[in-house]
Amino acid sequence: MRALKVLLVLVVIFGGLFVAADRVAVNLAESKAADKLRSMNGITSTPEVSIKGFPFLTQVAGRNLDEVDAELDHVAARTAGRTLTLKHLSAQFHDVALTSDYSSIDSAASATATAQISFADMTNAAGGGVRISYGGEKNGRAQVKISPNVPLLSSFDVTGSIDIVHGDTVRVRADTVPAMCRALPGCERKVRDQTDHGWKLDQLPGNLKLEKVTTTAQGISVTASGTNVKLTR
Repeated sequence: MRALKVLLVLVVIFGGLFVAADRVAVNLAESKAADKLRSMNGITSTPEVSIKGFPFLTQVAGRNLDEVDAELDHVAARTAGRTLTLKHLSAQFHDVALTSDYSSIDSAASATATAQISFADMTNAAGGGVRISYGGEKNGRAQVKISPNVPLLSSFDVTGSIDIVHGDTVRVRADTVPAMCRALPGCERKVRDQTDHGWKLDQLPGNLKLEKVTTTAQGISVTASGTNVKLTR
């Protein structure tokens, strides 16, 4: 009986040591992954990385992690000299493979991501005194209000929509321009130079494909996903 008690104590002690070692290892791995993300173009804040699943060390031994999540703030997407800031980016990678030397993440069988973008950041990215804001709903569809700044024209607003094009670009486009402008040569082009914009979001981890954009009173939410996502750069 005494020997059994001693054995149980040893099991508890070594089990606790294993758990402690496992948690230390996963914390170090999360920190290293965050540093790697931090070095990517467009990322200006320190990412938060969370490696799911227990135990971590057995996952590493098999060179495969169940899930890796990343939370990033203020990701800069630059297109044609203009910068659109992603207020927040959340990404989840599933069935993640490690490189052959165990030093980095190589790829994920599948991944999803959601980017939050405020109207204030869209306004800053549009530049030129243009203002983009929420335009309410019409016929069940959320709209944006675009206020261009065209010299020699009195101030006016137009409604528009935001969609995804080419699987990597968020586009805002006016539905139409005022009739008074369409009657003036070159006026519509000048207005659309200010109302119509596209921002390529190629800073997403693994170059995920954009799938859907949702417009709300606070801004837009862009979702993306991919399979066999390559993460090593």
